[in-house]
Amino acid sequence: MATDFKKEAEHNTSAFVLLSDYVPGIVQEIRYFSTYNFVGDRIDGYEEPCALLTKEAARALKAVANEANVMGYRLKIFDAYRPAKAVKHFVLWGIEDLDQRMKPYFYPQLEKQELFIKGYIAARSSHSRGSAIDLTLFNMQTGKGVDMGSPFDLFSPVSHPDCKDITQEQYENRMILRSAMIRGGFEPIDCEWWHFMLADEPYPDTYFEFPVSSSYLKK
Repeated sequence: MATDFKKEAEHNTSAFVLLSDYVPGIVQEIRYFSTYNFVGDRIDGYEEPCALLTKEAARALKAVANEANVMGYRLKIFDAYRPAKAVKHFVLWGIEDLDQRMKPYFYPQLEKQELFIKGYIAARSSHSRGSAIDLTLFNMQTGKGVDMGSPFDLFSPVSHPDCKDITQEQYENRMILRSAMIRGGFEPIDCEWWHFMLADEPYPDTYFEFPVSSSYLKK
């Protein structure tokens, strides 16, 4: 019975919302729906290029977006909820040593196995719990993403939030995003400037399985 309940929870979409419904002004570039990511293929479980989040995380992000708007920015989303099957896709890709098509773009200084050892890719991702988000700032005046000193998913020390091997302006841009997210109730991590997790996440022990698609959400 306990197993059945767990499976039901993993597939239950009633706790999730389409992020664009909560934060209409966001820019979305869902990388794992495309082939421009560190694997080089669309990732399993991404059926639509949209961002889904738990209601609690979406509410918190709306407050962050409002603050960013006042400063002249919009939020640009790379990834939000990530199905457990997508994480499995990453793990299986990590085992396959021959496929290194995207190495020059995303992990030029590392071997694939190091991506897991150094914590850039997890065997179980906080994204699968529904309250983690990968994002940056989009400058409304220039119509471009803000220069953060390294691109999304560049697995390198230069992507660590506190890296000093970038310009002062790039570092300050990271801190603008980081400070706004922390004020909004999110926690950063030490190896990716773009990744944040809702501190008071509602489902800390549940790794959801349903695909990324608005059609799966319960109306």
